[in-house]
Amino acid sequence: MAEEILVKASKLLEFNTPVIDVSLLDAVINLMYCGTGEIQRKAQEILTMLKENNEAWTRVDAVLEYSRSLQSKYFALQILENLVNTRWRRLPRDQCDGIKKYLVDRIISISSNPSLSEDEKVFLNKMNMVLVQIVKREWPKHWPTFISDIVGSSRSNESLCRNNMVILKLLSEEVFDFSSGQMTQTKANHMKQQFCSEFRAIFELCQHILESSTNVMLVEATLNTLLGFLVWIPVGYIFETNLIESLTAKFLSILPFRNVTLMCLTEIAGVTFPKNAPPAYSSTICRLFSRTMQQLNTVRLNMLPPHTNIPEAYAMGNDNDQKCISNLALFLSTILRQHCKIIEAECKEKIGELFGTPFDLAMNYLLAISEVDDMEVFKICLDYWNWLVAELYREPPLTNPLLTMNLAIQLIRKDSLCTRYHYVPYLSRLRSVIISRMAKPEEVLVVENDEGEVVRETIMDTDAISLYRTMRETLVYLTHLDCADTERIMTEKLQNQTNGSEWSWKNLNCLCWAIGSISGALMEEDEKRFLVMVIRDLLGLCEQKRGKENKAVIASNIMYVVGQYPRFLRAHWKFLKTVINKLFEFMHETHEGVQDMACDTFIKIANKCRRHFVIIQAGEKEPFIEEILASLNTIICDLSPAQVHVFYEAVGYTISAQPVQIVRDNLIERLMSLPNHTWDDVILKATTNVEILKDIEVVKNLVNILKTNSAACRSIGYPFLPQLCRIYLDMLNVYKVTSENINSAVTLHGESVLKQPLIKCMRAVKTEVLRLINTWISTLSSISESARIPELPSIYMSFVPPLFDTVLFDYQRNVPSAREPEVLSACTVLITQMKEKVSEDVPKILDALFGCTLEMINKDFEDFPEHRINFFQFIRSIIVNCFTGNIEELKKKPLMLIPPAQFTLIVDAIVWAFKHTTRNITEIGLEILDRLLDSFSTKVSPDMAQSFYQQYYLTILSHLLSVVTDSTMAQVAGLTVFAVTLGRMFRELEEGLIKVPLQGPGQVKSNVEYVLEYTFELLKKAFPHLTDEQVRIIVQGILSYDNDVEKLKEHLRDFLVQIKEYTGEDTSDLYLAEKEQEVKAAMEAKRRAAESVPGILNPHEISEEMIEEPMGNGPALNA
Repeated sequence: MAEEILVKASKLLEFNTPVIDVSLLDAVINLMYCGTGEIQRKAQEILTMLKENNEAWTRVDAVLEYSRSLQSKYFALQILENLVNTRWRRLPRDQCDGIKKYLVDRIISISSNPSLSEDEKVFLNKMNMVLVQIVKREWPKHWPTFISDIVGSSRSNESLCRNNMVILKLLSEEVFDFSSGQMTQTKANHMKQQFCSEFRAIFELCQHILESSTNVMLVEATLNTLLGFLVWIPVGYIFETNLIESLTAKFLSILPFRNVTLMCLTEIAGVTFPKNAPPAYSSTICRLFSRTMQQLNTVRLNMLPPHTNIPEAYAMGNDNDQKCISNLALFLSTILRQHCKIIEAECKEKIGELFGTPFDLAMNYLLAISEVDDMEVFKICLDYWNWLVAELYREPPLTNPLLTMNLAIQLIRKDSLCTRYHYVPYLSRLRSVIISRMAKPEEVLVVENDEGEVVRETIMDTDAISLYRTMRETLVYLTHLDCADTERIMTEKLQNQTNGSEWSWKNLNCLCWAIGSISGALMEEDEKRFLVMVIRDLLGLCEQKRGKENKAVIASNIMYVVGQYPRFLRAHWKFLKTVINKLFEFMHETHEGVQDMACDTFIKIANKCRRHFVIIQAGEKEPFIEEILASLNTIICDLSPAQVHVFYEAVGYTISAQPVQIVRDNLIERLMSLPNHTWDDVILKATTNVEILKDIEVVKNLVNILKTNSAACRSIGYPFLPQLCRIYLDMLNVYKVTSENINSAVTLHGESVLKQPLIKCMRAVKTEVLRLINTWISTLSSISESARIPELPSIYMSFVPPLFDTVLFDYQRNVPSAREPEVLSACTVLITQMKEKVSEDVPKILDALFGCTLEMINKDFEDFPEHRINFFQFIRSIIVNCFTGNIEELKKKPLMLIPPAQFTLIVDAIVWAFKHTTRNITEIGLEILDRLLDSFSTKVSPDMAQSFYQQYYLTILSHLLSVVTDSTMAQVAGLTVFAVTLGRMFRELEEGLIKVPLQGPGQVKSNVEYVLEYTFELLKKAFPHLTDEQVRIIVQGILSYDNDVEKLKEHLRDFLVQIKEYTGEDTSDLYLAEKEQEVKAAMEAKRRAAESVPGILNPHEISEEMIEEPMGNGPALNA
């Protein structure tokens, strides 16, 4: 049966018959939705072909009239919508009017029925959307009566009126919310002006409905439409009518309208008054606020009387109740933030203080809502609290935390001029809320890497981290405003943990995270006293509680808190030593998470207190680092490999603080003794039996040793050199042998062998060798230039030739999937750090890496993602390094001497980069291009620059335009970055930097004229459906706006809008003449600016009126 339908389905594509077989279309669409496999695919293919046919729209009316399938009708509307969005302007006027009339009649017919099914409502909404797309193209020129038509018809039928409200809301959203990228700026501005000029009739219709209608669904639709209007309507409609009175007095207390009314009031509360706004507007805002509070406070209205337990009401409430509380939070936070001074002043004027006023009620509501167990609701409140406490902190006279004392004592008098006094009770309650809900400081993700090891990754940019940062900032401000109250609340909560009244893991965690978050906000003596008390109580709690889980949670919190107070630790050596020894104890605790926390805390403390580990403290015989190294094996014996790496990095920080080289070298040697012993043992065995490097356990050991070296190198930095020298040549030999083993396996078993665990571990050895080298070479930037330059020759001779001999040829000969992306990173780091010293090797590096990598990545945009990003970073490092020094030095640079064919490949790679579908690669490509253009315009000899322009300027420009005019590609990195580069290319042209004739030797026109003509032809060929006038204006606009990135970006966005749609003879609604005048004005402004600086313009470009004629007969010039 299905096969028969698909055979007949080809008739749907025959447009020489007068009618479409609607039942056949229904059957095919049913197969597409309900079929499976090949049948579904073929049905989809037929429907796609039908939809894409330019004549398909002629079948829409028959499908809408006679189809029994809602999916078929929806499909027909999709065809019609596509016609409207792409080819509407190509249709004859009578066809446009016919489609418009048919659609309007259908909408009126369906929407006049008050009892529609859900499916019919979905279908009607789609018809509304298609109508709105037509209105965008027809109104006002071809449908000047649209607003009066829709307003007039609304008075005839309430059901129809409700749908008209939906249409008006959709149109408002299209014009005011979503016009960017959908309409040109000029058209959008005209439509906004037209909407505003005809809005009175719409507003009066809304008022009439709100005042007289008893139809709940109609009133709700009207309020929702009004909500959309409030974003943009002239403020007079809000503040000079009875709208606010109607919303607060009539609709806020009625359950079906409560949420949408609150949303309307929130929009009004967020309105910014114009500068010349009358004083009455402020009074109106105050009335809005007080009446809303009054309604909430009225028990008989059953809204939210003050005694309501809001967190409980939220938890027990239905969806509407929860939305009401969320909307109330948004309303209160908006109005209190936007109009706080007005509201404060009004309340103080009436009562003399804020307590007992609507403001007091609002603050208490907001504090109660802040306790609701919903993170999105809490974030709404938190944003307001964060703003409020920052404002209070900045208020004079006390913004210096060192001068801030107890606020309650400081502002004991009620008549104080300082606003802070009035907020004291609210802020105290807020402190308690923030402390009780403190977010987790960081999110640690436990993952399995490619080698099957469980490793921990710290995720720093999640919503949870953002929440913590905002909460931390809020609590810090709260602490500065009243440190004594913060300390009191934390102390009470800690006592409640100890006495068990509030004991829970969550409560303890939140409290300790809060205590850790105010580090540095207290004065040093207060901090000392407070922290000692906290640690004492936490240790007592640890002793008191039974069970490993409880003790582990408390131990983790102790470690977190002490790790957050390095200032205290630096000032109290004995306490610091006790803490470190306690951390070493915790490193043997096998309960989940404790060892990780111990290592994390140790590295934090070691980093911030590093110097104290390498000096002899009072009462000590030797530096503490000596004790650590002496018992190294004992400390780390129970740690996992990943934890050992953290430990080694931590100890590395302390060693880096030792200023005496001989002592430091000895410390490094002792630190690395354990991994070195294992390394020496493996190397010794490998010299007699190289097959040992095929043993998976041995290979895993090597990976672990190399990671340990990298961890120590990261923190020790450049002084790690002796240890690196010790293992360097053996490390490269291991790299070479391991690579040969991998190649042999690939030769014998094919590329699938690369997925086996042993081969993965072998590749990890190669990767870690390169990462260790990268890590150390990167540390060269940490030493001063005067110290680095003398060292570079010896470093180069010792490290670079052996590395290149081992790595470059190996990379080139490997199969693509076995090539290590870290090779590209290593070369990038070398070029970046060693600059001129390594520049002679650039041709050799390019020869080995460039071609084979480009072949890997130029087939598509997805394969080899790591190679991709590393490759373009490698190109960037070459371009940056190539153009350092004066012109004579540049001529000797090897890269400048490479054959033109290879340089062309580099330019091609840059083009390939900015054409990428991955944002960071696109951005790197544009950055490289920008560097290249900058260098050739300012740093090289004129001959080299002109040769570059002649060979590559037009090629680069054409590729750049191909991306900028492709909406899917342009949005990858955003139009702004492309506008910057495109503007630069046109500025170089306009400023005369390009002197060589770009057209060739026979060029008659100027370069500016030729490139404008070239760009015109390029765009006209790519978009033949556009008129010559459209293309001419876009080209001229690029030149006019080349020094204004924002305007150029919007100009390009307008063009992206225009290319989506075919134009007919009538292009008046594109407002091309107006756009042309704007472009000309921008060009004239640029010219006037240039004329104001003598010498900027070429003498032949200066207008006649600028040339001063000599007055009278001047003296004759002597021969």
